[in-house]
Amino acid sequence: MPVLSWLVSLRDPALAGAVADLRAVLAGAGLRDGGSFPAPADAVVVWADGPLSEAAVEAVLAAGRPVVLAGPTLDTADVDGALAEAAGLRGSGRTPVHDVRVRASTDGAPLAAHVLDHGHGGGAHLGDHTHVGDRVLLVDKIGDGVEQLLAARVGLAEHPVATWRPVTGVLTWALGTVPAAVTSRGAVRLLLLALRHVLAVPAPRPVRVGLLGYGAIGHEHSRAVRAVPGLELAAVCDVSPGRVEAALEHAPQARGHSTPQDLLADDGVDLVVVSTPPASHAPWSLAALEAGKHVVVEKPFAISTQEADAVLAVAAERGLVAACYQNRRFDPDHVAIRSAVDAGLLGTVFHIEAFVGGYGHPCNLWHSDAEVSGGAFYDWGAHVLDQLLDLVPDDVVAVTAVEHKLVWLDVTNADHSRVTVSFAGGAEATFVYSDLAAALKPRWYVLGTRGAVVGHWRTERVLSRSDIGTLSEDVLAPADSPPLLDLHDAAGSVTRLATPGTRPYRFHAELAEQIQLGTAPTVSGAQSRRVLAVMEAASRSAAQGSAPVVPL
Repeated sequence: MPVLSWLVSLRDPALAGAVADLRAVLAGAGLRDGGSFPAPADAVVVWADGPLSEAAVEAVLAAGRPVVLAGPTLDTADVDGALAEAAGLRGSGRTPVHDVRVRASTDGAPLAAHVLDHGHGGGAHLGDHTHVGDRVLLVDKIGDGVEQLLAARVGLAEHPVATWRPVTGVLTWALGTVPAAVTSRGAVRLLLLALRHVLAVPAPRPVRVGLLGYGAIGHEHSRAVRAVPGLELAAVCDVSPGRVEAALEHAPQARGHSTPQDLLADDGVDLVVVSTPPASHAPWSLAALEAGKHVVVEKPFAISTQEADAVLAVAAERGLVAACYQNRRFDPDHVAIRSAVDAGLLGTVFHIEAFVGGYGHPCNLWHSDAEVSGGAFYDWGAHVLDQLLDLVPDDVVAVTAVEHKLVWLDVTNADHSRVTVSFAGGAEATFVYSDLAAALKPRWYVLGTRGAVVGHWRTERVLSRSDIGTLSEDVLAPADSPPLLDLHDAAGSVTRLATPGTRPYRFHAELAEQIQLGTAPTVSGAQSRRVLAVMEAASRSAAQGSAPVVPL
């Protein structure tokens, strides 16, 4: 494991705190923190916003190991120009803070070629560009032998963001002048790639994925795995030969298995995606981990927190990834609301109501069988409660719930359910799922101390012609379309929130980065365990006449 030593001289306490957080993140990604320079290490990172002493500069450059000049170091610390000379760069100031689009440089992208070639043409984790809110260093002159790894455009000129000069062993990382640009996910990923480049960390091979279960969600995983660089569909397993055959039509290079045991014994599989009914999630996850494979499990994570804890414990013990496919964390409406909350547009959020449902018979598959699915709280609740807990990260102090069984007596799930979550800071969030809702509530009703968001359902129609030329109309269920979001401010103004486009297959892309690069995902196993604890408490509360229950 490569070791970094650090020379940090920052007068801005916020920037110093962000760099301290970054050190922990990089350590978690496999670059061990060796302490303060001149501790022995494989590379030295210098992050300074004020002049360094001549002795410190000389010691760093004479250390005989790669040196990383990060953040504002070249702007403010390089009094005599020795660092700039070693880096081979001459700057003339910086732009104001703005949305910087960082791309692979136009000189051949050695960063992408060295680190990111997974058989998909290179640039797997780099992508077209990465957004980072920061100041761009305006570079007037680039010396001989300087590799331009990453760059950003300012007007018609391209300015290097990351450079590497092998002859002097200096990596410049010109981002990180403001705290948010130090710890943002995109910036951390790019810095990690640059560090791996200069430390000659071997390029990771593709993560070979095996699908356990190939229903509708299995096909979704197949499509994502085949689309995401860094992942490779290696095997598919289903008890139905027809489903295996259908899967291999889309991925003829994959191997087909008829039993889970055969899949788990496949040495050509690194990661197992468990898409079986919920009651079997934990047993198959444990079996995959014990076979030495990473695991992604469909929602819910498990039926009980005891099962989830066992899965997470084995994963931690073996250094493997155990994650739950919380794909709706990336829904456009949730992303928009989360962005509005983070921007302070609502003030402090203290009340949330979320609703999904309609009036109609539930499906007759295992989703509506409480013994297999865990019940109504474990189906849509696994999605929406995850969103609610993401919006209010405070500790949960109590859960109350109620279930009604009134009409659909041929299935065992409740017809109507409501769960209310009380948080330590005083906020409250309620989720209602109903198959008896002849009138729909808003999808979202979020109140804050400065404003509110209301999410309105919309009904979309897909029009086409039938085989004989007549009109054919397919009316989508409300939940199949993102709701329209209105932001209400305290003065009574109403603004339609944009629902941003999301990175395709973001969960799977982050999964590849987590396994190959060690970066932290947006959705962790611990977060999914928290969702499960609330669902479990809701079931207990409903069984006890809506008595408050503290999640385990």
